[in-house]
Amino acid sequence: MLAFVAFSLKRAWQGFWRNSLMSLAATASMVLMLVLLSGLVILLSGLDATLKYVESEVEVVAYLKDSATAQDVNVLTADLKSMPQVITITYISKEQALKNFQQRQPDVAALVDALPSNPLPASFEMGLRDPSDYIDVATFLRGQSAVDSVQDIKQTVNQMLTVINVLRTGGIAVLGIVGLTVLFIIVNTIRLAVVARAGEIEVMRLVGASDAFIRWPFIFEGALVGLFGALITIGLLLLVQAPLTSLMADFFNVLPVQASAIVGQNVALIVIATGVGIGVLGSYLSIRSYLTR
Repeated sequence: MLAFVAFSLKRAWQGFWRNSLMSLAATASMVLMLVLLSGLVILLSGLDATLKYVESEVEVVAYLKDSATAQDVNVLTADLKSMPQVITITYISKEQALKNFQQRQPDVAALVDALPSNPLPASFEMGLRDPSDYIDVATFLRGQSAVDSVQDIKQTVNQMLTVINVLRTGGIAVLGIVGLTVLFIIVNTIRLAVVARAGEIEVMRLVGASDAFIRWPFIFEGALVGLFGALITIGLLLLVQAPLTSLMADFFNVLPVQASAIVGQNVALIVIATGVGIGVLGSYLSIRSYLTR
């Protein structure tokens, strides 16, 4: 078995350089596609991190009635803690709400101090497990006697969920198209190599070579194309890592997203696995279609 693998690798290496022009063209095409693929993966990683941050910032704000007692607050707190949709609960008293308003609006703080009483209500601010949980939590709060009103963010939540779904679906669709394009290029490149070596293959068949004996050198050749393309792509990514990280940081500067963590081991693994996998698959499909004729 080891001897057969070594022989196949040797033949693949010889075939790669024997048809150097086609092999280099296939490698260049693979590099172009893998650069596009890695760029999409990096962009989607940044968008996904951004969307997750935005999702985590969606809060439900419930304003309490002035008549709500400490017992009402304790009961409501316990009920909210028991809800799986709620991951964080912050109670803001009337006094704290006034202090927060005065800090945010120092220009009108004197006017508020002149009022006979504190006009701001106590409130609960709740972080959600998922933005889509807003309806369940808001419905529960509106049914509580101590709650005066719930901030209506239904439209905002729906718009954000729509954007998230469109971005993720669109990204998956683009990645699928890129993968099919790479596969098409490899299939046709290896097919050209097979046709160019048709006479050699016929001679091998005449002397009793099995289909596996003929097939595996071509499969390894496709793997070499994918591997070389992946390694070149990773090299290019390393060269542009610093400016790319800076660009991503500027792109997502409004959110606390660590852009430096976007380009790394995961992208390299995806590039290598995709390059080698598509190279092997494309070679297999090409030589299989030829041998079954």
